[in-house]
Amino acid sequence: MLEKIKETIDFLRSKGINKPDAGIILGTGLGGLTARIENTIEIDYKDIPHFPVATVEGHAGKLIYGDFGNKKIVAMKGRFHYYEGFGSEQITFPVRVLKYLGIKCLFLSNAAGGVNPDFQIGDIMIITDHINLLPNPLIGHNDDRIGARFPDMGEAYDKSLIDKAVEIAGKHNISVQKGIYLSTSGPTFETPAEYKYFRIIGADSVGMSTTPEVITARHMKLPCFAVSVITDLGVEGKIEYTTHESVQIEAAKTESRMTTIMTDLISSL
Repeated sequence: MLEKIKETIDFLRSKGINKPDAGIILGTGLGGLTARIENTIEIDYKDIPHFPVATVEGHAGKLIYGDFGNKKIVAMKGRFHYYEGFGSEQITFPVRVLKYLGIKCLFLSNAAGGVNPDFQIGDIMIITDHINLLPNPLIGHNDDRIGARFPDMGEAYDKSLIDKAVEIAGKHNISVQKGIYLSTSGPTFETPAEYKYFRIIGADSVGMSTTPEVITARHMKLPCFAVSVITDLGVEGKIEYTTHESVQIEAAKTESRMTTIMTDLISSL
């Protein structure tokens, strides 16, 4: 795998992508954050060696490099999912590329269903921990040059970044929640019984991504910060018919608030 990573990095550096401070992976309906990036270099995933190609509406499939929050960043406008038929290595390969490009922190966002009864549609939930119900992306041969065979996950989400984000949100009068994110394979949205089960085992939100990327980042000792935008509710009595389109619409409504938090947080690195 390391050889593939090096080939991809050589290609990206040849296009002018050098020494980014941070990486961002953007979820459904949240790709507009990239409009804040200045002096950009954009590369389609299909043109990047060893990169898969996103197939989901709302995931544009572009790598964007430029200035954001007074830092150099690389943003993934679109991510990869198990339900698209990708394997673990394909889903997490871009995270390894970002690390070897030189990022110091990884920032992630997703659209999620809220199972905490105190949540409302449109809430921003800072992820403090997760429950991974997807295949662990580290199953299989381990390359000790990249990371340890048994990485610790005691602090999957960086506590100092969480504290900074809460402080930034308060400064801008942005209400935020904190909670535990649970990931499933999708592509079906959850049944009422599944929503209830996920709440019982400790989840506050549920989605179809993020945890493989975070596990992979922590395998390489890369600090992570992640947020869920609550786009629908899986709370008894509040469950409504959900579509991918409705999720995109609700995620887009929250974009400006999330962008404010991310901009100031990245500037503080």
